[in-house]
Amino acid sequence: MTLGEALVAARRKIDRLDARLLLECASGCTHADLLARPETPLAAPAAAQFLDWVERRANGEPLAYIVGEAAFRGRLFQVSPAVLVPRPETELLVDLALARLRTREPARVLDLGTGSGIVAVSLALECPTAEVLAVDLSPAALAVARNNAGRLGAAVRCVDSDWYAALNGERFDLIVANPPYIAAGDPHLAGDGLPCEPQMALTDGADGLSCIRAIVAGAAAHLTGGGWLLFEHGYDQGAASRNLLTAAGFQDAFTQPDLAGNDRVSGGHL
Repeated sequence: MTLGEALVAARRKIDRLDARLLLECASGCTHADLLARPETPLAAPAAAQFLDWVERRANGEPLAYIVGEAAFRGRLFQVSPAVLVPRPETELLVDLALARLRTREPARVLDLGTGSGIVAVSLALECPTAEVLAVDLSPAALAVARNNAGRLGAAVRCVDSDWYAALNGERFDLIVANPPYIAAGDPHLAGDGLPCEPQMALTDGADGLSCIRAIVAGAAAHLTGGGWLLFEHGYDQGAASRNLLTAAGFQDAFTQPDLAGNDRVSGGHL
């Protein structure tokens, strides 16, 4: 089997771009190799690996889980079925956090429900003066976050905690979170590879707002004066998020839409 033949066979089952990326990972070739030398023979072990990956992708497994990594803000992060696949929409949360950190350097930052650590690691690398603490309830997720911090050279402290439970009164200048916010029974949970991702990181098993309520309610006890809380949420949760922030005493509650125009991140300050 040649590179070109492998690609043609895979395109009958999966998306063209997915097929190309899987072939590049399995064979070590580049996109230029595929274009210029499609007649190059594909070694038997690489062919077997590629065909197995194609079947897994055709069955709905996310590409990131198959190859073990995903890009976020120009960096490659390790991912596994223990953590969510990084999504570009979350870059908005990082951008808004960085804008506030620039006015409070040096600052202490708390990332709640860190998962693979993409937010905590990005903030630590892009704001080196910040002291970043990342927490997660899942030991498997924390292991991925620790590994990503180590691989990328980010100074991030990781703690096993159910939201604020293990923080013992620590206070921060900024709290960020990308909590489970999909409501139980939402049809989105059945598509787009989501059945393969950790359900506890996707849905609260209720109305989609219970984790946000807990985060907002506990934030004041762990923020310094004037400290900010920022969190990602669903496209239809902006108004509810602002109401929760205002009711908890936060000032200037706002919602920022993502590039697609959907409500994505809300926040406020003490």
